[in-house]
Amino acid sequence: MSGVVIIGVGPGVGQAVARRFAAEGLPVALLARGAETVRTAAEALASSGVPVAALTADATDRTALEAALDKAVAEHGVPDAVVYNAALIRPDALGELSVRDHMDAWAVNVVGAANAAAHLAPAMAARGGGTFLITGGMPEPKPEYVSLSLGKAGVRTLVNLIDRQYGEAGVHAASVTIDGPVAPGTDFDPDDIAEHYWRLHAQPRNAWQHEVLHSARL
Repeated sequence: MSGVVIIGVGPGVGQAVARRFAAEGLPVALLARGAETVRTAAEALASSGVPVAALTADATDRTALEAALDKAVAEHGVPDAVVYNAALIRPDALGELSVRDHMDAWAVNVVGAANAAAHLAPAMAARGGGTFLITGGMPEPKPEYVSLSLGKAGVRTLVNLIDRQYGEAGVHAASVTIDGPVAPGTDFDPDDIAEHYWRLHAQPRNAWQHEVLHSARL
């Protein structure tokens, strides 16, 4: 098995997904902007028994991102799964942000995922398949989170585009839409959310879903 690449391995969903895939015996490549974030995530997997690659890159820097992804491929091979979990989450109202601020948010929330897909999906397709998963959110746009609402709408479109271009070649593109704040011990426990990523990865082709919604239990 070639393993999973996780872009955005913070202490919530990113690390939970890393643990979930490692539990299945897959090698894990961890990627984040901060070296300390990656080191902490790698240390948390030390007892998992799977190979772990710890890499740093800013998801908005295409050159750095592609270099880090190339290192992941060099260590573990073309990935079985890629998880894009990077996001810029902040409250902002309509008209509040500058054009530059909007572009910065869009670069993290959408363009980084598009660049990662453009770099890895062709090799996944040539190999015969794989899974490209993106952390989504905002099933309904919220006026107090304008840039994030726009970004998560962009994620849905991006998933559709990846599927149209690479789905026939066996690349399963999907998003996990999280409708609430992630926190351990709540309806949005990251370990519960991580199950969606593994289930999507394990889905047979005739049962592919392209979006899964994680919402509060009623």
